[in-house]
Amino acid sequence: MTIASQEWSEVLSIDAAHPSLPGHFPEQPVVAGVILLDRLAARVEARKLGRLCQLTTVKFRAPLLPGEQANMQVSVNADRLRFRVTRGDELLADGEANLA
Repeated sequence: MTIASQEWSEVLSIDAAHPSLPGHFPEQPVVAGVILLDRLAARVEARKLGRLCQLTTVKFRAPLLPGEQANMQVSVNADRLRFRVTRGDELLADGEANLA
């Protein structure tokens, strides 16, 4: 599946009641990176761009805390996707993926 170029940005926040948070870390919860990737995958599918089939590069650079707002920026060109998650000027995560 080949997708035309697209870019979008949206605010994301993981509610403090999310079921993964008590186990990731009980005394000082942080949002697990896999939750951010799950949100990314869901947005890609909701936009009918296909699905993430291979994460070629992913780096988690700083934690996102429950209830904090972050911005997810996504760029799709053909079957390649690039993303960045930021909080203000701070880069929290970035990476690239292939789409199927």
